[in-house]
Amino acid sequence: MPNTLFDALFAPLRHRDSPFLILPDGATISGADFLAMVARQAHALRAAGLEPGDRIAVQIAKSPQALAVYGAAVALGAIFLPLNTAYTAEEVGYFLGNATPKIFLCDSAKLAALAPVAAVHGAQVMTLDADGTGSLTTAAAGLPATITPVDRGPDDLAAFLYTSGTTGRSKGAMLTHGNLLSNAEVLADLWRFTAEDVLLHALPIFHTHGLFVASNISLLTGGAMIFLPGFDAATVLRMMPRATAMMGVPTFYTRLLDSAAFTRDLTAHMRLFVSGSAPLLAETHLAFEARCGHRILERYGMTETNMNTSNPYDGDRRAGTVGFPLPGVELRIMADGQEVAPGAVGVIEVRGPNVFKGYWQMPEKTREELRADGWFITGDLGCVDADGYVQIVGRQKDLVISGGFNVYPKEVELLLDAVPGVLETAVIGVPHPDFGEAVFAVLVPKPGATLEAEACLAQLHDRLARYKQPKAAAILPDLPRNTMGKVRKNLLREQFKGWFAV
Repeated sequence: MPNTLFDALFAPLRHRDSPFLILPDGATISGADFLAMVARQAHALRAAGLEPGDRIAVQIAKSPQALAVYGAAVALGAIFLPLNTAYTAEEVGYFLGNATPKIFLCDSAKLAALAPVAAVHGAQVMTLDADGTGSLTTAAAGLPATITPVDRGPDDLAAFLYTSGTTGRSKGAMLTHGNLLSNAEVLADLWRFTAEDVLLHALPIFHTHGLFVASNISLLTGGAMIFLPGFDAATVLRMMPRATAMMGVPTFYTRLLDSAAFTRDLTAHMRLFVSGSAPLLAETHLAFEARCGHRILERYGMTETNMNTSNPYDGDRRAGTVGFPLPGVELRIMADGQEVAPGAVGVIEVRGPNVFKGYWQMPEKTREELRADGWFITGDLGCVDADGYVQIVGRQKDLVISGGFNVYPKEVELLLDAVPGVLETAVIGVPHPDFGEAVFAVLVPKPGATLEAEACLAQLHDRLARYKQPKAAAILPDLPRNTMGKVRKNLLREQFKGWFAV
């Protein structure tokens, strides 16, 4: 039996002498040399005791060697668990306790803090630093540059990704070889990736977007990646002339727009810009097109499913929408156990080969969110318009119920975003003695602008029903976000929960 992911993504590198990774200093790593790195790491990890079905948890900086660990885990039939590099030792302890990995790979600078945590949970610690050095690299030196991958089929587990945990403990989504490969195949075809593409890769690789979308597509199609350790606008602008495509979060694109060096000429050879992981403001969408002539392609995905929908490659990429369900993916909008009428808002459910196998060691949570017939309840609120475009209006947990009426934050945010001087907004529900919950707006001013909360809210008086209008607003210099750019509304709800206290 073949190894589903390794044979599709990594084995083809064996015959590739052309660059696979292009580094910020201009150095390159060929496909064959990268595969040799994967093989040597796999031998070192096997010697350290990593066996098929074992978990390997990693909290390491992005580097070619870090990407190779993913390939090594796939080759060995192990389950790859990447962790956000911002997690504290206490947070890492939860993941190690829940996933019980055989090996934990961390940066040597954090070894003193993390080694005791790993020891508590029985994980063997190895190190890998941003410059590619560490105990794993030392152990791999001189080992064979080829490896025979362990047999693994489409239903075998390939990775755990933990949800962000904004409400309660994070859940480990179990992703199979088939989940990851099917999604990469569909996206590569839909977005027209070929071996001629050079992807500008500035995303982290501890997340679906950077690892299972960007990296997997490049591996699958034989393209190259400009592999940057993170997003730095100057570096991205300097490297862009060598790229044909870029994937990013909305913040990437707003930062590019802030630079006068980002011009139509600079992007003339680019064929695709993709955005995801957080909503892209319509204003950014339009400003980007006006500046460089490209319409950003927005898509929608999540930890448990990878990508679910995409705006079209050819055709109308509509601002404020996430396009259509991917080929092979079913999508429906549900409310009160029934599919809603076109245009009505409800909870998005999806079904397809991309949908995960369940939550690790959480059978009750799995039953709550993954129906027996394969439909996954995303928790996102959305609708499908008359043309079939999917629109996301918010998270179910972010729905505000004020005086018994449902208020969808996105509707209010879009109007507030259009108020002169407003850069962005977040609308939340906070406790209210009369209404139960009150609609509350948090406003961020544009650079140099001065906002008055009441004046901003006054502009909604004739545009929204009274129950939808924020009862009050606060002004902050910026909104709290996670590493992928999503606004952390739970922190805002906590910050302003006493606003209407009697």
